[in-house]
Amino acid sequence: MTGRPPVAPGAAPPVPDGAVHSWDTSIGVDGPGTRFVVFLAGCPLRCRYCHSPDTWYGRSGRRRTVDEMVATIARYRRFVQVAGGGVTVSGGEPLVQPRFTGELLRHCHALGLHTALDTSGFLGDRADDALLDATDLVLLDVKAGRPETYRRVTGTGRLAPTLRFARRLADRGTPMWIRYVLVPGLTDAVDEVARVADVAAGLTGVERVEVLPFHRLGAHKYAELGLAFPLADTAPPDPELLARVRGQFAARGLTVT
Repeated sequence: MTGRPPVAPGAAPPVPDGAVHSWDTSIGVDGPGTRFVVFLAGCPLRCRYCHSPDTWYGRSGRRRTVDEMVATIARYRRFVQVAGGGVTVSGGEPLVQPRFTGELLRHCHALGLHTALDTSGFLGDRADDALLDATDLVLLDVKAGRPETYRRVTGTGRLAPTLRFARRLADRGTPMWIRYVLVPGLTDAVDEVARVADVAAGLTGVERVEVLPFHRLGAHKYAELGLAFPLADTAPPDPELLARVRGQFAARGLTVT
């Protein structure tokens, strides 16, 4: 007899293995303090500025159980706690694998670690209350202020699910860091930024807004995969543009980094 044992009537099905692309440690960019960051494989969006096309498909990840990942994380527990950090589950898009993500966050909480979920919010409806109960912070990537721009940025997505998820987090009192990638000619219009600033200012629980300058550091990954990088000819924003956009968010009373 092979495969998993049968599930008893009325019992919850076992948590599936996760497709884990990689893991790494970071300081201050994936949540507070030093973070152990788990990158899951699979994402439904095809953002024009994506620097990790190697995480788009689940098949690019290695199958791992929650217990395997928790055992790895536990070896770094003291290190990240002393540095005021914790664990961040990122991707790809972690809500492609909501049960694995939720169980991993729950186990990290049980270890006494601060937990963060890095998500676009596009699949926010997949995050049940148990997953969010185990999440101390959401890093929410708000990609645009207008639906038509969101579609241009992502190729496959819609803005409404992200806004719905943001309101749900605010209603729950879940702390958020709003992230906005600034791309000249794509997300830099004054009214576009103003719409995102309006959204962020209208949400309780937004601790900060991170304006992230577009870069081309992932271009080599497209070449390795035989893909064309959509923004190969786009330059990063200059200091004046970056200052203007950060100023728009700050003018709404938001803390900007």
